Amino acid sequence: MSIAQLTSGTEITRQAVTKHLHVLADAGMVHDVKVGREHLWEFEPAQLEEARRSLEAIRQQWDHALNRLKMAVED
Repeated sequence: MSIAQLTSGTEITRQAVTKHLHVLADAGMVHDVKVGREHLWEFEPAQLEEARRSLEAIRQQWDHALNRLKMAVED
């Protein structure tokens, strides 16, 4: 999607969206393709899946730690 498409119907400025897209691009989560004068932005599905797996691992660690805390408090 273009910046215009991403900001259409929102109160978010194009500059704000561009700034966030560049941060995501630096993290490898999105990339842009120049088509004429426009840059079209696309998600990197593999990177999103890797981020999901990482967040799931962190969630499991927190669940385990919170369950241990709960058991300790209940004892």
